Amino acid sequence: MFDKPDVDERLLAAEVAAAWAVDVADLVFMPVGLDGQAWAYRVDASDGERYFLKMRRGEFTQAAVLLPRFLRAQGVRQVVAPIDLPGGGACRGFGDYQLLLYPFHDGGSLWGRGLTDGQWVEYGEFLGRLHAVRPSADLAAVLPVETYRSSAGERLRILGEQAAASETLGAFWDRYGAALHRLSATVDGLASRVTQAQHVLCHADIHPGNLLADDDGPLHVVDWDAPILAPRERDLMFVYSQDFGEHPVNAHRAELFRRGYGPLEPDQTMLSYYRAERQLDDVAVFLGSILNPESSPESQANDLHWLTLIAKTVADPTYAP
Repeated sequence: MFDKPDVDERLLAAEVAAAWAVDVADLVFMPVGLDGQAWAYRVDASDGERYFLKMRRGEFTQAAVLLPRFLRAQGVRQVVAPIDLPGGGACRGFGDYQLLLYPFHDGGSLWGRGLTDGQWVEYGEFLGRLHAVRPSADLAAVLPVETYRSSAGERLRILGEQAAASETLGAFWDRYGAALHRLSATVDGLASRVTQAQHVLCHADIHPGNLLADDDGPLHVVDWDAPILAPRERDLMFVYSQDFGEHPVNAHRAELFRRGYGPLEPDQTMLSYYRAERQLDDVAVFLGSILNPESSPESQANDLHWLTLIAKTVADPTYAP
């Protein structure tokens, strides 16, 4: 989230210190992510250690907590899992919020600088390994299952009416509203054409922004908030789409990815569905955030930037998801 939450950061630091037995020297807000109900901080400890704190309004899903720990136990080393509380469990309540604490990894995300050749191979190895893991019965019971019934179209319809009447978004909606409604129709059409496929464990947001690495170092995979049992194309869409990161896939990178993943012939209709549905969902998220009266001008400008990029893409006469 771009804007700081309305919390007393001294009390938040004290809560972290008490919960995880960490001597907190500093708490630094990190304006990352697009989830309007989640915020991030870097926790600096007096012994030099650093941690990543995620704070969510409401509750983390059971799958978001259990799956990373399960995968680490299965030997999937790239997964960044929450740190257990000394008394057991991982979540700590803080008023209307819940907290999870993670190891902090230097180097930052690969959205801007892209993956090296070795990291493209490891990207494939990681997703191949993830998609081969069989969840335990307990984990499978709390994981959502793909239905191809997106709520994004209805959210767009409601928010579009508000955007058309909005001083902030009126001109934007006049220019792009029709194209965004066509996108919604495209998603519905693709959903009716997808065929049944084997479900595997999917991260569901595995773009380069959620891959961390230092130079050519090993990958660390973060943001396990929305895992799902779905066809592997749910994750592969992020690999083959040109929408994510400043150095997207090309023929050379695709070959490196396949070298790590293994034999691969993705279903093109399914890839198209997941690309269009993600674009539609992002549009609804950005519209909701911009129309939120509590959003700062800086946050609104940032969201409008990303919203306009998507709108320009789908309004192009040559657009095909």
